[in-house]
Amino acid sequence: MSDVTVSIDIDATPAQVWATIEPIEDHVEWMSDAVAIRFDTDQRRGVGTRFECDTRIGPIRLTDEMEITEWEPAVDAADGRLARDGAMGVMHTGVVTGRGTLHVEALAGGERTRFTWTEDLDFPWFLGGRLGEVVGGKLVLDRVWSRNLRRLRRLVEDDRPTS
Repeated sequence: MSDVTVSIDIDATPAQVWATIEPIEDHVEWMSDAVAIRFDTDQRRGVGTRFECDTRIGPIRLTDEMEITEWEPAVDAADGRLARDGAMGVMHTGVVTGRGTLHVEALAGGERTRFTWTEDLDFPWFLGGRLGEVVGGKLVLDRVWSRNLRRLRRLVEDDRPTS
């Protein structure tokens, strides 16, 4: 199993970050390896949402089949409510199998956010099996997903309201 974790701090509140990642169909805007997303269900948000993501990393192209297994929207502290970190969990059920989580964590009194992406993936034999998991996961995916998080940070920070 390939275990990859990348994270980045973003100058925005957890709810602002969540608002950017919540629309699954928009993940293609910040995930360079996500080419297209098609939903298998009428549901577009929350646990039980199923979708396919056409994925491309270098010469490798595949369709990643996924189902949302965890959905906890991040909430900023306002109007007497307590801030809450957020998480979006996914189960990969296609060619590549495993689980992943996008986690949104409040920092600095809720004005900044740490975004962490964790994946535990199993690669099939034709993607190198265990060796592919080590090489692809640790070397390639870590680099690609770190770049994706920098794209996400720019997207969120450029879109947040100015005070």
